[in-house]
Amino acid sequence: MDGVGNGVLTLVGTPIGNLGDLSPRAVEALAGASAIACEDTRRCRKLLSHAGVEAPPMIVINEHEEAGRIDRVLDRLAAGDRVVVVTDAGMPGISDPGELLVRAAADAGYRIEVVPGPTAASTALVGSGLPAVRWCFEGFLPRKGSGRGERLAAVAVEPRTTVLYEAPHRLARTIMDLVAAAGGERRVVIARELTKLHEELWRGTLAEAVTWIDEQPPRGEIAIVLDGAPPPPAADEAELRSAVRAELAAGRRTKDAAAAVADRLGASKRRVYELALEEAPHV
Repeated sequence: MDGVGNGVLTLVGTPIGNLGDLSPRAVEALAGASAIACEDTRRCRKLLSHAGVEAPPMIVINEHEEAGRIDRVLDRLAAGDRVVVVTDAGMPGISDPGELLVRAAADAGYRIEVVPGPTAASTALVGSGLPAVRWCFEGFLPRKGSGRGERLAAVAVEPRTTVLYEAPHRLARTIMDLVAAAGGERRVVIARELTKLHEELWRGTLAEAVTWIDEQPPRGEIAIVLDGAPPPPAADEAELRSAVRAELAAGRRTKDAAAAVADRLGASKRRVYELALEEAPHV
């Protein structure tokens, strides 16, 4: 590209169910768009009709088309257009298309604007009652293969609250997999149909969730909010001494042996170092 024009790429958050959540600023951005990049033109037209906005030209950027449509969006930006990016629901780029467009536009030097809006992840999180000061977002798990097992294992030991997305027909399998990875006693909140008429936030343990899903298979889009892993039990002195001896026998220096054991067993570095000094061979 010979030069960067005055084009602007604007990401607009849209309602995740209740159209009443569309903000005035989002309406203003939609009304000022030279073109709209969207997942589904029919759903986008419904949104624009609700907002009272006449539809501009549209560029489809669903999960299969986004990479192939980047050049068309960049051409628009080069011409000085304001291209608005929306997805079917929520914030573009959050388990939805948008990330590739933003990266390409930013790399090309164009201005990126964001009009915040609802996301299912944060909505489910704050309604769950689980710790929300520190949390992480996993989105959709891989459907099969080693990647799924690795992600489940990581979620099982994550100390922060974790939010996942799942389709209703795969929910039972995912909850069963979480039981196997994290144990049936872990607290969980299953949120469905958020902001809609039949919104529901079910609360219980993973084991109880298996029964609930079996008795009443939920419908609609699902967000799973999983409580963080409890801290590991503190190691006793005998265990610490044994671990220190093993590290020293492997040839580690006293300080390094103490640091390795403290990190692995979650013990006080000062206390483990004192034990290491006692266990270290004296010349």
